[in-house]
Amino acid sequence: MSAPLGAAKAETGGMVLERKHIMGLAGLAALAGAVALAAPHRSTTVSRKPQSVAHLKLAKLSLSDRHDVDYALLDARLKRMAAKPTMVGLAVGVIEHGRITFLSGYGETAAGSGERVTPETVFRWASCSKGLAATMVAKLAEQGKIDLNAPVARYSTSLHLPNYGEQSATVVDLLSHRLGLYRNAYDNKLEEGQDPNILRASLSQLNAVCAPGTCWDYQNVAYDASSEMVARATNKPYPDAVQSMLFDPIGMRSASVTRRGLESALSWARPHSVGRRLLEGSDNYYKVPAAGGINSNIKDFALWMIAQTGGMPDVLSPQLLATIHQPRVKTPSEQGRMRKFAERVRDPWYGLGWRSYDYAGHRIVGHRGGVTGYRSLILFDPVTKSGVVALWNSNTSQPGGLEFEVMDMLYHLPFRDWMELDKRGAAPEVAGTSDEVSSGSAG
Repeated sequence: MSAPLGAAKAETGGMVLERKHIMGLAGLAALAGAVALAAPHRSTTVSRKPQSVAHLKLAKLSLSDRHDVDYALLDARLKRMAAKPTMVGLAVGVIEHGRITFLSGYGETAAGSGERVTPETVFRWASCSKGLAATMVAKLAEQGKIDLNAPVARYSTSLHLPNYGEQSATVVDLLSHRLGLYRNAYDNKLEEGQDPNILRASLSQLNAVCAPGTCWDYQNVAYDASSEMVARATNKPYPDAVQSMLFDPIGMRSASVTRRGLESALSWARPHSVGRRLLEGSDNYYKVPAAGGINSNIKDFALWMIAQTGGMPDVLSPQLLATIHQPRVKTPSEQGRMRKFAERVRDPWYGLGWRSYDYAGHRIVGHRGGVTGYRSLILFDPVTKSGVVALWNSNTSQPGGLEFEVMDMLYHLPFRDWMELDKRGAAPEVAGTSDEVSSGSAG
């Protein structure tokens, strides 16, 4: 989710609790309230409501809706990818015109275990969680409980920015990474196990790189102020609010927002290094659930994509989707990261928790993610309601080209070996190659 911290870092000597400018007793009381809201990250038990009949239909694999993708070729190439020495397990889902047309698992949940990955195997979404958080905030905005154009300070989160920036930075600025902070501010401290609420308060001690709303730098610790907003607006812990407002209505029965939710699944993918070494799980990015805390199987990830393409207007209205997918800030650095796909990928933007691109003349929306031992991707065309999701449990980014192979099939474009399966000596991409993936762990 984040690249290694660069020279732009400007801390003021370690973690501090008090803000020199404003944090007297009243400020500490506000911080205490914000810290209290962190408890919602530990979900209470929620009863699951029955899925609507219409959504049950959408959850079923539809072979009759297969029109554009060569599924035999796709399956053969995914089998080759899963056999790579950097891979352990992989799950992939495809939708065409608003229906699930492909769900498949490859490899193992743990190297050498013999337990096969299936469409029911649960993985971590990592930074793809950001789109869900933005969706939650936008739903609450539709209900009049949050104003997207209001300053972040109105919602009494633990977030404090340099030069009182929380007084001018809007909710839109928060969700589109325009807070005036250097990239991935305090991710290193989060990965050391420090409290994200305290870290958000101490961001005020940094030097701003720009005024809020005027430049773009990817965030995790700061971004999770959105989960605090959701908890306050719903008077529920964030996992419970997500469950009742998104998971249950959409029918995402495997989805959860905690480490326990991952590890209690009947089938769950264990994290691995690029060398297939089993890694120890971490709670760090579950502590910032809006930035990187969602888990699910590939079927529920595909259902989420259907909802994002407009297939469930009773849950996500067309107006809401337009709001969150709207390109808001250019991200030219993304063009560099996507340079090996430059033949077709152009004009990268960021919206609210979502990236967008021009792909061979089509506007597509998506995101990638990575935490230690897991990677994820989602990419879709909102007009054709078609796209692809993938989850895998190792630190390699090599499968990242598979989404473009699927998009090429959907658009009937000439084949390109985007996964580089046929390229001799192709080195696998590893952690530290994108905003969504850091050298340690990232949401």
